[in-house]
Amino acid sequence: MDYGIDRAQALDLVRQQLSNPNLIKHCLATEAVMRALAKKLGADPEQWGLAGLLHDLDAEQTEGDLAAHTHETVRVLRQQGVDPEIVEAIRLHNEAAHPDRRANLFQHALAAGETITGLITATALVYPDKKLASVKPKSVTKRFKERAFAAGADREIISECGKLGMELDEFAALCLGAMQGIAGELGL
Repeated sequence: MDYGIDRAQALDLVRQQLSNPNLIKHCLATEAVMRALAKKLGADPEQWGLAGLLHDLDAEQTEGDLAAHTHETVRVLRQQGVDPEIVEAIRLHNEAAHPDRRANLFQHALAAGETITGLITATALVYPDKKLASVKPKSVTKRFKERAFAAGADREIISECGKLGMELDEFAALCLGAMQGIAGELGL
């Protein structure tokens, strides 16, 4: 299916818009998570993967200003002719910038999926070898309960996995497995 952009073009766009290697890795991790979620939920892995890859294009420009984050990304993607469903999921992964709320599986998956990547990465980084291969799903769910750990990983958003019909343990295992599958690209 044509989504107005292919993966190679999307990755080029990410590299044009972002210079921070950790942000690029976050986008790659989110892409992997979204592809895995799409397969699990019977959606199109290409569409969901593109949303994961492209979701934070304006993160450096907005410098953590949640009221501004996603506006420039949406503008760029619309200008590029990217699939409106992808653009809408990206727009609503940051509800702080918009008056409306996430309303479908795709939107909830992107929000929860991109947020758990930070919790999983932080969990890996406390291990002596700092490798995703050492992390077990139970460790992620244990850290989820520790509010001070990776405090930026909003537990309420991660909990939207319930709207996908998934319990936290299943969601954490699936997302961890997706990230482990590209551990080399993530440097973890």
